[in-house]
Amino acid sequence: MDDFLWRALLGGIGIALVAGPLGSFIIWRRMAYFGDSLAHSALLGVAFGFLFGVDLQFGVLAVCMLLVLMLVALQQQKRLGADTLLVILAYSALSIGLVAVSFMESLRVDLLSYLFGDILAIGPVDLVWIYGGGAVTLALLAAIWRPLLAMTVHEELARAEGVPVAALRFVFMLAIALVIAIAMKIIGILLITSLLIIPAATARRFARTPEQMAALASLIGCLAVGGGLAGSLRFDTPSGPSIVTAAAVLFLLSLVAGGLASIRR
Repeated sequence: MDDFLWRALLGGIGIALVAGPLGSFIIWRRMAYFGDSLAHSALLGVAFGFLFGVDLQFGVLAVCMLLVLMLVALQQQKRLGADTLLVILAYSALSIGLVAVSFMESLRVDLLSYLFGDILAIGPVDLVWIYGGGAVTLALLAAIWRPLLAMTVHEELARAEGVPVAALRFVFMLAIALVIAIAMKIIGILLITSLLIIPAATARRFARTPEQMAALASLIGCLAVGGGLAGSLRFDTPSGPSIVTAAAVLFLLSLVAGGLASIRR
């Protein structure tokens, strides 16, 4: 294969390996909409990156963390629920990002590549970002795995046992923001949550322990990346949506396999 194909495959696998365990926790903690909201706000980070001349991943990470801090601050009031606040913050950030990009008349920006990804455009620097950021994210998850799992099972009991619930929640949100920043170029801002959720949801049917689910989710994500990339090259389809489509096909196959197994039992 050509070098750009190897880089695309390696980049996609790098994201899938991190997305598996992180997506498992997102499902267990029912935070899918939170991840989607962070992803929507990433376009504002892209606009800030261009505006201030910094790396786009830094811009996305900064905006995602700002959204997390704003959400934590706004949740102190009781008038609006967390889901309402997420909608307000996410779509406000997305709209402001689109408006900001439109004002940059001297800058030609291919918004589709950021919204839906362009895995074939990955370069060596992107691979450093993916595997460096992925290693940091996996290290964070490994460090907080047990207490985060205890908090997921029963938050009040974990707090009573001395687990720093607020700090763990913030670190977990930081990990989500980091993955969104490094995965933006591969799967796209609007589709990154699907790569976090669909492989983990597929793995849930076959796993017996949390660790098994995390490992299976990573494996299924890698298969989706390989299948989606092959389909994109074969049928000349957008790379990001093709990867998500492959993940969805694997999920449907898992439903069929589960149904057949139930009938046999």
